[in-house]
Amino acid sequence: MEVRSKTVIDQQPISRMQYATIVICFLMNMLDGMDVMVISYAAPTIAKSWSISPEALGLVFSGGLLGMTFGALFLAPYADLIGRKALIIISAAIMGVSIYLTSLSVGIIPLIVFRFISGIGIGSMLASTAALAAEYTPNKTRDFWVSFVISGYPVGAVLSGLVAAKVIPVSGWQAMFQLAGIVTFLSLPLIQLFLTESLEFYFKSQPLRALEKANGILTKMGQPILASLPQKSTKSVGLPIKSLLDEEYKLSTIQLWISLFLAFATLYFLTSWIPKLATSAGLSVELAIYAGTVFNVGAFFGITTQGYFSSLFGLKKTIGVFLIFTGVIMAAFKLFIGSSMLLLVFALLGFGIQGGFVGLYAVAARLYPTEFRTTGVGWSIGIGRLGGIIGPAVGGVLIGMGLSMVTNFLIYAVPTIFAGIMTMYIASKKVS
Repeated sequence: MEVRSKTVIDQQPISRMQYATIVICFLMNMLDGMDVMVISYAAPTIAKSWSISPEALGLVFSGGLLGMTFGALFLAPYADLIGRKALIIISAAIMGVSIYLTSLSVGIIPLIVFRFISGIGIGSMLASTAALAAEYTPNKTRDFWVSFVISGYPVGAVLSGLVAAKVIPVSGWQAMFQLAGIVTFLSLPLIQLFLTESLEFYFKSQPLRALEKANGILTKMGQPILASLPQKSTKSVGLPIKSLLDEEYKLSTIQLWISLFLAFATLYFLTSWIPKLATSAGLSVELAIYAGTVFNVGAFFGITTQGYFSSLFGLKKTIGVFLIFTGVIMAAFKLFIGSSMLLLVFALLGFGIQGGFVGLYAVAARLYPTEFRTTGVGWSIGIGRLGGIIGPAVGGVLIGMGLSMVTNFLIYAVPTIFAGIMTMYIASKKVS
């Protein structure tokens, strides 16, 4: 029956229902981008009002990333049991409530706790939307659509940055978290009304009323309905994480995990510390805030461009070039200190690093089958986020030690280039 679902998806034009699902997944990742980046935009104001050090802020950043890791590793796999849509609703609810409650924090400990909880929802949301996008788009253009859906992340980061630049100076950092929480919570009706569960999930997992629900989806897609579901496979995949390390997937999984670990370390070093680093490089406080916004504008174009070129030249080669390009720009950062081109450099960094690492999500979505696809994507993201936890924390220590911008960028250029090389040699033939 996977053949049937793949035939329907691959050989027919994308229906309005599929486009609606893609758009909702895109919007959910916009909320992810907003909810991740709001702490970075608020960090300078929080640090000033609470008189806390860069090292303490690094713990706050890492607390959120630890939550994202936990969500990707331990909550996301439930999408393979209860469905992608159900878990997306749960993730949005966790995000909305915890982001709003963050505004009530009166010290560093509750701030870290609320960032950890919101991170759980963010981590599982990313894995679920990437898997659902892969299962509702044609094979020929799947890499583009998965990357497009994830590109909602920097769009949300850009829009929240523009809002934060207006809201925080006037109403305080607490108002920004309240606004983000309310907007996230209001997404729940949209998910319920317009997001469609994976057809492959109904065929493979066969939950209660699977035939009725699958036929409803086929009807919306203009396809003939089924008299019955196929016999459910008796083949056990065992524990999902164990399946990721079966002989067929083991080498490719380890290569993917290493690439994501290194790319995430660099990405979250940059996203967490760009406003601070930009100020150190000579930009005004206002321009430093916009440096983060410019970084994410570049990211949107990088992600969509990567998706397009991946469809033409293959994922591995395209992602490798993007990551190596980013490492070269970081290594050459000294040439742009004090230059009027500094904001353009931040845009190019966003273009390269986010275009590259999001492509690795598409690799994970291609690599694993329906039965444990969300688990595979979630664990790939989760292992990668371990690098994301280390990246900002080490960055905080390096900045606190007084190391120069040039030195910081040289240090992080090395893992970025290595991630690009590793990606080019991912062993799986399922990934182009």
